[in-house]
Amino acid sequence: MTRPTREPRFPSFVSGATALPLALLAAFLLGACGKEGPDAEESAQAMPAETTPPTGDPVDQAAEAITESAYRRHIETLASDSFGGRAPASPGEELTVAYLVDHFKSIGLGPAVGDSYTQDVPLVWVEAVNRPELQVSGGHGPTMVLEYGPDQIIWTRRQAPQAVLENSEMVFVGYGIHAPERGWNDYAGVDVTGKTVVLLVNDPGYATQDPELFNGNAMTYYGRWDYKFGEAARQGAAGAIIVHDTLPAAYGWNTVENSWTGPQFDMVLEDAGESLAAVEGWIQLEHAKTLFERAGLDLEEMHAAAQKPGFEPVALGLRASARIENETEQVLSRNVAAIVRGSEAPEEVFIYMAHWDHLGTDPTLEGDQIYNGALDNASGTAALMEIARAYAALPQAPRRSVLFLALTAEEQGLLGSTYYAANPLFPLENTVGGLNMDGMNNFGATRDITVVGLGMSDLDDYLKAAAAAQERVLEGDRESEKGFYYRSDHFELAKEGVPMLYPGGGYDDREKGVAYGMEKSLEYNQDHYHRVSDEYDLSWVVDGAMEDMEVFFRTGLDVANSDAWPNWKEGTEFKATRDAQRP
Repeated sequence: MTRPTREPRFPSFVSGATALPLALLAAFLLGACGKEGPDAEESAQAMPAETTPPTGDPVDQAAEAITESAYRRHIETLASDSFGGRAPASPGEELTVAYLVDHFKSIGLGPAVGDSYTQDVPLVWVEAVNRPELQVSGGHGPTMVLEYGPDQIIWTRRQAPQAVLENSEMVFVGYGIHAPERGWNDYAGVDVTGKTVVLLVNDPGYATQDPELFNGNAMTYYGRWDYKFGEAARQGAAGAIIVHDTLPAAYGWNTVENSWTGPQFDMVLEDAGESLAAVEGWIQLEHAKTLFERAGLDLEEMHAAAQKPGFEPVALGLRASARIENETEQVLSRNVAAIVRGSEAPEEVFIYMAHWDHLGTDPTLEGDQIYNGALDNASGTAALMEIARAYAALPQAPRRSVLFLALTAEEQGLLGSTYYAANPLFPLENTVGGLNMDGMNNFGATRDITVVGLGMSDLDDYLKAAAAAQERVLEGDRESEKGFYYRSDHFELAKEGVPMLYPGGGYDDREKGVAYGMEKSLEYNQDHYHRVSDEYDLSWVVDGAMEDMEVFFRTGLDVANSDAWPNWKEGTEFKATRDAQRP
């Protein structure tokens, strides 16, 4: 259940330690290639030899191939210390990819990348190695020195040995949004070329709770940090600093520290990132207040002004300086892709996806150093593997092809899915839709299924029908202010026009009600999200996840067996792209 952000913690071997003994890696890889691979036993159970045809509904029987014991075993394995937190380009990746490939082979799914189960994803990591200070001069008082970690976290996505801000003029640009279709431009009347922009997190709709402003309480893509940094670069800014505030950000400062320190992955950029702002980052709210006071301004008053249409940028009369010393390296990671070829329309495809990666190992931590990522996203990856088993158990392949895609580097900014969207194994115009699994239910069966982005596409109808068979209903995201639709891998395909479902475990626990489900969600986000404590526990209650997997299986199967082409609903930002793909 990747919630707030998608940011990395690189494996410890980069810093000179070894996240996983090489002997263990070699032993696993040898096992994965032979008869005694980790799925050998379950494969035998999943595909028994039969001399007489089975009786009963074949879809029901295929659904029964999804077992709790196998699901738990996958999570326990992927989230084990031996896998070192599954960081891209680490020994943990080698183990993870081998485990996935062996599973898909063992249940009889074919490779989707020619004769290979893996798609290479070239990446570059950039790590600030000097704990850079952010210095602010001008205004009232001496130079303000903000320390790396407790006061600010800054970095660069430029793939270069050094990035510098030197006496860069600072400008407050409100939410940093340029949305012509909404008549909104926070950069109106100002040239920020070479300057450092200071930005608010989220968007004006959330701040005002006005349903007529942006999407009201529900975050839009304009509220996301990646949009804000991208727009700042498009405007020519040299620096972009977001003011952190826990509620509108939807995560605390600890997530900023855990997520944006250490090596930061990105795609291999043609210009090595020179078109990006030299310095990006976050500043603690209390220090931002002090910064505005130095400029003779009140942050709360500026915040209120930024919520109103017609806001004009404010020059702060301050200058920012920072120097970031980097280590960089190009690495190769992999998406894992297996396929069930369609029986009648094999060129058309429905995609199931889940990201296999997590944050790796941090040798600087005391005690536990491994970000095991059990819920996020060993659970979603395990669900992908078990739904694939159900398809393998069908006596006949569905009409359309079904692709099972385990993606890399989601935690680093949806990079595996970004690469896939740019280099699809099937043309996107032939991709009928998809379903993303990012964190499964681990607290109990629910009466509902949460659909992040409910009402956006016709795929909802297929999910609704499958849920109704379990006497369950679809509910919209109860935490829509956090913008979850824009924070996981399905978004990269949605942006390119492909209708994508992002369902998750519901909140309305069958025994304890909605309040209990909300409590468990809050507990995870506050205590375990992107922390070393996200570990598998035998006490997890997975009957809800088992029900969800069956619903997801039947949903995709219904789409794959149809000849319909679900589309985005009118007014959805992705519909025009899809209509252009399939006129």
